[in-house]
Amino acid sequence: MKNSDSIDYAAQTDVGLLRAHNEDAIAVCPQSALTVLADGMGGYNAGEVASEIAVSVIREYLNERLNSFLSLLIPYQVNQLVKMVEQAVELANNTVLNTSFKDPQYLGMGTTLVMSLCYRETMIVAHVGDSRAYRLRSGQLTQITRDHSVVQEQIDAGMISAESAQYSDIKNLVTRAVGVGYPVEVEVNLHQVQTGDVYLLCSDGLSDMLNTQKMQDILQKSHLNLQQMCSELVDEANRQGGRDNISVILFRINGIQRGGLKQFFNA
Repeated sequence: MKNSDSIDYAAQTDVGLLRAHNEDAIAVCPQSALTVLADGMGGYNAGEVASEIAVSVIREYLNERLNSFLSLLIPYQVNQLVKMVEQAVELANNTVLNTSFKDPQYLGMGTTLVMSLCYRETMIVAHVGDSRAYRLRSGQLTQITRDHSVVQEQIDAGMISAESAQYSDIKNLVTRAVGVGYPVEVEVNLHQVQTGDVYLLCSDGLSDMLNTQKMQDILQKSHLNLQQMCSELVDEANRQGGRDNISVILFRINGIQRGGLKQFFNA
Protein backbone atom coordinates (compact mmCIF):
# COMPACT_ATOMS: atom_id res chain seq x y z
CA MET A 1 0.00 0.00 0.00
CA LYS A 2 1.27 3.44 -0.85
CA ASN A 3 0.18 6.86 0.35
CA SER A 4 1.47 9.65 -1.93
CA ASP A 5 5.21 10.10 -1.44
CA SER A 6 5.27 10.60 2.33
CA ILE A 7 4.70 7.15 3.81
CA ASP A 8 4.81 3.72 2.18
CA TYR A 9 2.88 0.87 3.80
CA ALA A 10 2.77 -2.90 3.65
CA ALA A 11 1.05 -5.52 5.79
CA GLN A 12 0.52 -9.24 6.03
CA THR A 13 -1.16 -11.68 8.41
CA ASP A 14 -0.76 -15.45 8.43
CA VAL A 15 -2.32 -18.28 10.41
CA GLY A 16 1.06 -19.90 11.09
CA LEU A 17 1.69 -23.64 11.10
CA LEU A 18 -0.04 -24.87 14.26
CA ARG A 19 -3.23 -22.83 14.73
CA ALA A 20 -6.58 -23.77 13.19
CA HIS A 21 -7.60 -20.20 12.45
CA ASN A 22 -6.21 -16.67 12.58
CA GLU A 23 -7.07 -14.64 15.69
CA ASP A 24 -5.01 -11.62 14.62
CA ALA A 25 -6.56 -8.59 12.92
CA ILE A 26 -4.87 -5.66 11.18
CA ALA A 27 -5.84 -2.37 9.56
CA VAL A 28 -3.80 0.12 7.54
CA CYS A 29 -5.38 3.47 6.65
CA PRO A 30 -2.95 5.49 4.49
CA GLN A 31 -5.34 8.43 4.19
CA SER A 32 -5.12 9.04 7.94
CA ALA A 33 -1.65 7.52 8.57
CA LEU A 34 -3.24 5.06 10.98
CA THR A 35 -2.18 1.46 11.58
CA VAL A 36 -3.77 -0.99 14.02
CA LEU A 37 -2.81 -4.55 14.95
CA ALA A 38 -4.58 -6.81 17.46
CA ASP A 39 -3.82 -10.34 18.67
CA GLY A 40 -6.96 -11.95 20.08
CA MET A 41 -7.27 -14.49 22.87
CA GLY A 42 -10.12 -16.63 24.15
CA GLY A 43 -11.82 -19.97 23.59
CA TYR A 44 -13.42 -21.16 20.36
CA ASN A 45 -13.31 -18.23 17.92
CA ALA A 46 -13.64 -15.61 20.65
CA GLY A 47 -10.12 -14.26 20.18
CA GLU A 48 -10.82 -13.69 16.52
CA VAL A 49 -13.99 -11.79 17.44
CA ALA A 50 -12.21 -9.62 20.03
CA SER A 51 -9.36 -8.61 17.73
CA GLU A 52 -11.69 -7.83 14.84
CA ILE A 53 -13.94 -5.70 17.06
CA ALA A 54 -10.99 -3.77 18.48
CA VAL A 55 -9.47 -3.02 15.08
CA SER A 56 -12.80 -2.08 13.49
CA VAL A 57 -13.88 0.21 16.33
CA ILE A 58 -10.55 2.04 16.48
CA ARG A 59 -10.34 2.43 12.71
CA GLU A 60 -13.88 3.79 12.37
CA TYR A 61 -13.71 6.05 15.42
CA LEU A 62 -10.43 7.71 14.47
CA ASN A 63 -11.10 8.03 10.75
CA GLU A 64 -14.44 9.71 11.42
CA ARG A 65 -12.89 12.28 13.75
CA LEU A 66 -9.81 12.87 11.64
CA ASN A 67 -11.97 13.47 8.58
CA SER A 68 -14.07 15.97 10.54
CA PHE A 69 -10.98 17.99 11.37
CA LEU A 70 -9.84 17.92 7.75
CA SER A 71 -13.20 19.08 6.40
CA LEU A 72 -12.99 22.13 8.67
CA LEU A 73 -9.33 22.79 7.76
CA ILE A 74 -8.47 22.78 11.45
CA PRO A 75 -4.85 21.90 12.31
CA TYR A 76 -4.45 19.29 14.99
CA GLN A 77 -2.77 19.71 18.33
CA VAL A 78 -0.87 16.58 19.30
CA ASN A 79 -2.61 16.43 22.68
CA GLN A 80 -5.94 16.30 20.84
CA LEU A 81 -4.75 13.34 18.82
CA VAL A 82 -3.52 11.57 21.96
CA LYS A 83 -6.93 12.06 23.53
CA MET A 84 -8.62 10.68 20.42
CA VAL A 85 -6.40 7.60 20.51
CA GLU A 86 -7.14 7.01 24.20
CA GLN A 87 -10.88 7.40 23.56
CA ALA A 88 -10.72 5.00 20.61
CA VAL A 89 -9.03 2.30 22.70
CA GLU A 90 -11.49 2.86 25.54
CA LEU A 91 -14.42 2.47 23.13
CA ALA A 92 -12.87 -0.71 21.71
CA ASN A 93 -12.43 -2.08 25.23
CA ASN A 94 -16.04 -1.35 26.14
CA THR A 95 -17.35 -2.84 22.90
CA VAL A 96 -15.42 -6.09 23.37
CA LEU A 97 -16.60 -6.33 26.98
CA ASN A 98 -20.23 -5.65 26.13
CA THR A 99 -20.13 -8.26 23.37
CA SER A 100 -18.75 -10.87 25.76
CA PHE A 101 -21.45 -10.07 28.33
CA LYS A 102 -24.21 -10.55 25.73
CA ASP A 103 -22.97 -13.88 24.37
CA PRO A 104 -21.73 -16.57 26.81
CA GLN A 105 -19.47 -18.20 24.19
CA TYR A 106 -17.41 -15.00 24.09
CA LEU A 107 -17.09 -14.58 27.85
CA GLY A 108 -13.48 -13.90 28.81
CA MET A 109 -12.29 -12.96 25.35
CA GLY A 110 -9.78 -10.15 24.90
CA THR A 111 -7.00 -8.92 22.69
CA THR A 112 -3.62 -7.28 22.80
CA LEU A 113 -3.17 -4.16 20.71
CA VAL A 114 -0.54 -1.96 19.12
CA MET A 115 -1.29 1.01 16.89
CA SER A 116 0.34 4.09 15.39
CA LEU A 117 -0.90 7.46 14.19
CA CYS A 118 1.44 9.84 12.38
CA TYR A 119 1.06 13.61 12.20
CA ARG A 120 3.82 15.77 10.69
CA GLU A 121 7.01 14.87 12.57
CA THR A 122 5.21 13.13 15.45
CA MET A 123 4.09 9.53 15.74
CA ILE A 124 1.70 8.41 18.46
CA VAL A 125 2.15 4.78 19.49
CA ALA A 126 -0.40 3.13 21.78
CA HIS A 127 -0.27 -0.43 23.02
CA VAL A 128 -1.87 -2.86 25.44
CA GLY A 129 -0.25 -6.23 26.10
CA ASP A 130 2.68 -7.77 24.23
CA SER A 131 2.09 -6.82 20.61
CA ARG A 132 5.07 -4.67 19.72
CA ALA A 133 6.38 -1.73 17.72
CA TYR A 134 9.97 -1.41 16.47
CA ARG A 135 11.89 1.36 14.69
CA LEU A 136 14.68 0.85 12.18
CA ARG A 137 16.87 3.96 12.09
CA SER A 138 20.44 4.25 10.84
CA GLY A 139 20.65 0.49 10.47
CA GLN A 140 19.61 -0.23 14.07
CA LEU A 141 16.31 -1.92 14.97
CA THR A 142 14.97 -0.84 18.36
CA GLN A 143 11.88 -1.99 20.22
CA ILE A 144 9.89 1.16 21.11
CA THR A 145 7.15 -0.50 23.14
CA ARG A 146 7.54 -2.31 26.44
CA ASP A 147 5.58 -5.53 26.88
CA HIS A 148 2.81 -5.60 29.45
CA SER A 149 3.59 -9.17 30.49
CA VAL A 150 4.60 -11.28 33.47
CA VAL A 151 7.97 -12.03 31.89
CA GLN A 152 8.68 -8.31 31.36
CA GLU A 153 7.93 -7.69 35.04
CA GLN A 154 10.39 -10.47 35.92
CA ILE A 155 13.03 -8.84 33.72
CA ASP A 156 12.39 -5.45 35.33
CA ALA A 157 12.72 -7.01 38.80
CA GLY A 158 16.04 -8.63 37.87
CA MET A 159 14.64 -12.13 38.29
CA ILE A 160 15.56 -13.24 34.76
CA SER A 161 17.60 -11.86 31.90
CA ALA A 162 16.14 -10.61 28.64
CA GLU A 163 17.96 -13.43 26.86
CA SER A 164 16.49 -16.19 29.03
CA ALA A 165 13.03 -14.62 28.79
CA GLN A 166 12.89 -15.76 25.16
CA TYR A 167 12.67 -19.35 26.42
CA SER A 168 10.26 -18.80 29.34
CA ASP A 169 7.21 -21.06 29.38
CA ILE A 170 5.07 -18.15 30.62
CA LYS A 171 6.21 -15.52 28.14
CA ASN A 172 2.72 -15.24 26.65
CA LEU A 173 1.03 -14.30 29.94
CA VAL A 174 0.02 -10.65 29.57
CA THR A 175 -0.79 -8.26 32.41
CA ARG A 176 -2.98 -5.98 30.30
CA ALA A 177 -5.46 -6.62 27.49
CA VAL A 178 -8.33 -4.93 25.72
CA GLY A 179 -11.76 -6.25 26.66
CA VAL A 180 -11.03 -7.90 30.01
CA GLY A 181 -12.11 -5.16 32.43
CA TYR A 182 -12.84 -1.50 33.11
CA PRO A 183 -10.95 0.72 32.59
CA VAL A 184 -8.45 -0.38 29.97
CA GLU A 185 -4.82 0.49 30.74
CA VAL A 186 -3.41 1.80 27.47
CA GLU A 187 0.16 3.09 27.26
CA VAL A 188 0.63 5.99 24.85
CA ASN A 189 4.01 7.40 23.82
CA LEU A 190 5.14 10.06 21.35
CA HIS A 191 8.06 9.61 18.95
CA GLN A 192 9.74 12.02 16.57
CA VAL A 193 9.98 10.46 13.14
CA GLN A 194 12.81 11.03 10.70
CA THR A 195 12.94 10.64 6.94
CA GLY A 196 14.13 7.11 6.19
CA ASP A 197 12.71 5.54 9.35
CA VAL A 198 11.05 2.15 8.95
CA TYR A 199 8.52 1.08 11.58
CA LEU A 200 7.40 -2.46 12.31
CA LEU A 201 4.27 -3.42 14.23
CA CYS A 202 3.83 -7.11 14.98
CA SER A 203 2.04 -9.73 17.02
CA ASP A 204 4.02 -12.05 19.27
CA GLY A 205 3.73 -14.71 16.59
CA LEU A 206 6.60 -12.86 14.94
CA SER A 207 8.61 -11.62 17.93
CA ASP A 208 8.49 -15.02 19.67
CA MET A 209 9.94 -16.71 16.58
CA LEU A 210 12.52 -14.12 15.49
CA ASN A 211 14.93 -12.14 17.64
CA THR A 212 15.65 -8.47 16.99
CA GLN A 213 18.82 -9.19 15.03
CA LYS A 214 17.04 -11.52 12.62
CA MET A 215 14.26 -8.99 12.03
CA GLN A 216 16.85 -6.26 11.50
CA ASP A 217 18.70 -8.39 8.96
CA ILE A 218 15.53 -8.85 6.91
CA LEU A 219 14.59 -5.16 7.08
CA GLN A 220 18.03 -4.21 5.81
CA LYS A 221 17.73 -6.23 2.60
CA SER A 222 17.82 -3.30 0.20
CA HIS A 223 16.68 -5.38 -2.78
CA LEU A 224 13.32 -6.06 -1.09
CA ASN A 225 10.37 -3.66 -1.07
CA LEU A 226 8.20 -3.35 2.04
CA GLN A 227 5.69 -5.98 0.96
CA GLN A 228 8.47 -8.42 0.20
CA MET A 229 9.96 -7.70 3.64
CA CYS A 230 6.59 -8.51 5.23
CA SER A 231 6.51 -11.81 3.38
CA GLU A 232 10.09 -12.62 4.34
CA LEU A 233 9.39 -11.92 8.01
CA VAL A 234 6.30 -14.14 7.97
CA ASP A 235 8.05 -16.90 6.04
CA GLU A 236 11.02 -16.87 8.40
CA ALA A 237 8.72 -17.05 11.45
CA ASN A 238 7.08 -20.09 9.89
CA ARG A 239 10.47 -21.63 9.15
CA GLN A 240 11.28 -21.24 12.85
CA GLY A 241 8.15 -23.14 13.85
CA GLY A 242 5.17 -20.86 13.17
CA ARG A 243 3.67 -21.70 16.55
CA ASP A 244 1.20 -18.79 16.52
CA ASN A 245 -0.59 -16.47 14.12
CA ILE A 246 1.84 -13.99 12.58
CA SER A 247 0.94 -10.39 11.74
CA VAL A 248 3.21 -7.66 10.42
CA ILE A 249 2.70 -4.02 9.48
CA LEU A 250 5.59 -2.06 7.97
CA PHE A 251 5.80 1.59 6.98
CA ARG A 252 8.59 3.85 5.79
CA ILE A 253 8.77 7.63 6.30
CA ASN A 254 9.71 9.20 2.97
CA GLY A 255 9.15 12.85 3.89
CA ILE A 256 7.83 15.17 6.58
CA GLN A 257 5.71 18.29 6.17
CA ARG A 258 6.06 20.54 9.18
CA GLY A 259 3.97 23.51 8.11
CA GLY A 260 0.50 24.28 6.80
CA LEU A 261 -2.90 23.02 7.81
CA LYS A 262 -2.81 19.58 6.25
CA GLN A 263 -1.18 16.50 7.69
CA PHE A 264 1.98 15.43 5.91
CA PHE A 265 0.30 12.10 5.19
CA ASN A 266 -2.46 13.55 3.00
CA ALA A 267 -2.16 13.00 -0.70
